[in-house]
Amino acid sequence: MKRVRITIDPTDLRVRPLHNRLTKNERIDRAHIVNWNVSEPPTGFLLRIRGDYESLEPELRESEYVTEYEILPLTSGECYLFLAGDSTPHSRALFENFTQGSLLTVPPVSLNSDGSSTFTLVGTAADIQSAIDGIPDPVTVRVEEVGGERVATDSVVGKLAPRQRETLETALELGYYDTPRNATLEDVAESLSCATATAGEHLQKAESTLISALFGETSQ
Repeated sequence: MKRVRITIDPTDLRVRPLHNRLTKNERIDRAHIVNWNVSEPPTGFLLRIRGDYESLEPELRESEYVTEYEILPLTSGECYLFLAGDSTPHSRALFENFTQGSLLTVPPVSLNSDGSSTFTLVGTAADIQSAIDGIPDPVTVRVEEVGGERVATDSVVGKLAPRQRETLETALELGYYDTPRNATLEDVAESLSCATATAGEHLQKAESTLISALFGETSQ
């Protein structure tokens, strides 16, 4: 059996309007899919949300794709969110593509703010390659990691969303974390061709994830 961690971006298919509502909400720090069922309509998802999850209620009530939902609080800043609703043929096909043959998708699936999703696949090399080859052309795919002795992500850095990791690596390369500091947040943003506020948000979330992992907080 083989293991591979990939990031897919189905933005061009416009199949994830709710994805944007979860990840582009400034009050939500993190959204992970921890379980799902796409075998029969309606599609069901169980997510773990960190942040001001109560701010999602208006979006959930008004969404044309959500037929049922329930928020299950864990703390004042974290909850499980159950969703059931309609999915487009493209969206269903994407999920079904990763359930063929020997394949297993290892949760959580990280929903990233750039519209992409990152997750781990376990299965035979042939089935993994078939799934990657079966991704439709408008959807981009990037292999983040191959192999390793553990099914779970092998490093704390693996907990970062791709854009957070890129921003952190850029900041390190430019000297943002040097003492004395040799680069500003504006330098990091310029190198990434993004707004200063965006670069700052990515760094803040990356630092929060790394510190939480350092002190033993689970990623789920």
